[in-house]
Amino acid sequence: MAKKGTAFFDNKGQFFRTPEEASLSDLAALLGKIGDGESLAPGIAFMLLDKRKEIEAIFNEHDEMKREEAEAVKASLEAANVTELPSARPPKVG
Repeated sequence: MAKKGTAFFDNKGQFFRTPEEASLSDLAALLGKIGDGESLAPGIAFMLLDKRKEIEAIFNEHDEMKREEAEAVKASLEAANVTELPSARPPKVG
């Protein structure tokens, strides 16, 4: 008798029984082969998924620091006593 089930697939179309397995496969593929011999990518992928909240917090903090940096650069360039070096920024087009 046929049974109904739920399946999960990675980006290559491989079948997995859980979303974690499919995500781990995608992460390992994204990382590629790491190390000599057997790749360390599957273990690293597991750690990335396991530490997702902590990693996302680091990226959120990084994004905030980058915004603050951009604001500081903009503020310093707008100050009357600062002249931007020609090589500091790409030329404006248009």
